[in-house]
Amino acid sequence: MLTLNLSSSLKKGLETQIIGQTIHLFREIYSTNDMAKELALIGAKEGTVLVAETQTHSKGRLGREWISPEGGLWFSLILRPKIFPEDASKLTLLAGVVVAKTLEKLYHLRAEVKWPNDVLIDGKKVCGILTESSTKGRYLSFVVIGFGINANFLVSKLPASLGDSATTLREELDKEISIEALLRALLEEMEYYYIIFNKGDFETVLAEWRRLAKFLGSYVYVRSLNEKVEGWATDVDEHGALIVKLKDQTSRKIVAGDVTIR
Repeated sequence: MLTLNLSSSLKKGLETQIIGQTIHLFREIYSTNDMAKELALIGAKEGTVLVAETQTHSKGRLGREWISPEGGLWFSLILRPKIFPEDASKLTLLAGVVVAKTLEKLYHLRAEVKWPNDVLIDGKKVCGILTESSTKGRYLSFVVIGFGINANFLVSKLPASLGDSATTLREELDKEISIEALLRALLEEMEYYYIIFNKGDFETVLAEWRRLAKFLGSYVYVRSLNEKVEGWATDVDEHGALIVKLKDQTSRKIVAGDVTIR
């Protein structure tokens, strides 16, 4: 493991006070999220970032395998917000806004968010986000947010089953990008929105998420726990739950699930 100091190229020009002031860089690791949780449990500072060139046992939501080939941007962030456990899902939406807006600003890509944890370009997934947390008493002890961004590799590096539903920045831009520049911009954007969040202004974050959620208004299928719900995705509430309008005109609130857009 190499701990990057303040004079490293990655941190040169990084304009943050909390996020990214400690960065651990790995050539290969089993999972940045798992390692981040271990470090958080022994007192790692808020804002600590772990970055890996490749991951051998990375995972997505619900324990699914996440493929992390060389050339992607795979990193996790440790946060210690003073919030209740049920509010942790708000940080997933915040992270989606951060990624989508950064891709807009840096590369002029029309990125969008899909509930609960995906960032898309032209309907294809370019980033997945995994939020995990630990509770102490009534409040969260820490939150780890994992980011998996398909950057400098071709879609052919992913399993064939994902070929029609995924994309990469290299595919979209027809060139490789600077991983360092992308990470730096993401950390700065993350700090900007995290400060807003900590001031209790989640509505500002949510308004931006709604702007980026092009799927709202679409007919969707949602697999939620042991049920399948279908209807029109109409909104996300102040707690981050998806609101689906059913065919009988009633509304259902979905706290966790997977969305397929028809």
